[in-house]
Amino acid sequence: MMVHIPEVLDQDQLALCRAAMQAAAWVDGRATAGHQSAQVKNNLQLPEGGAEHRDLGNMVIRALQRSPLFISAVLPHTIFPPLFNRYDEGMAFGAHVDNAVRQTMDGSIRIRTDVSATLFLSGPEEYDGGELTVEDTYGSHSVKLPAGDLVVYPSDSLHYVAPVTRGARLASFFWVQSLVRDRARRALLFDLDAAIIRLTRDGPGHPTLVSLTSIYHNLLRQWVEA
Repeated sequence: MMVHIPEVLDQDQLALCRAAMQAAAWVDGRATAGHQSAQVKNNLQLPEGGAEHRDLGNMVIRALQRSPLFISAVLPHTIFPPLFNRYDEGMAFGAHVDNAVRQTMDGSIRIRTDVSATLFLSGPEEYDGGELTVEDTYGSHSVKLPAGDLVVYPSDSLHYVAPVTRGARLASFFWVQSLVRDRARRALLFDLDAAIIRLTRDGPGHPTLVSLTSIYHNLLRQWVEA
């Protein structure tokens, strides 16, 4: 299940990100890739653990915690500290699947990667190419979103970033361990929550809302891994 989450960051937050990233000392992005992924990864990355990485990552996490759509789609247990990358002209990331387990450099956080996320920090007009493409049983889905928008998708999906042919593509990327491990169950809960929200809007006070909300929380109670 891919979900587009618009306007996670506002214009002031984007400007702060862009200014910090412009002044940053970039490193080879293969530093955080697994053995297989490193063979197809060609990009730049903010050093993990640096001041820019820490401050910008905290800002992104605070923004995510204020997003009802993100919470509904992902049901986050633990968010891995967001990382930041840059693709200049000619750079790309070939087809790969994200590592099943991610751990911070200091070992303080270790998660099972259930959901992968890309937060676009460059607008689509600023670069050519650079589409994120995710493959599933229904085919290939290419994504190139406005700056400040987020896309989330299952971490076990094969995906890649197409070569950038003009400009620079800036983004934040991270992983989430969900309260609900199974992606089909997460999708069912997401659809049910969306139906409850629509009914609340279109038929406030409808008695069915109590039943649907009870079903949602009782399913969550059965499936959650706290």
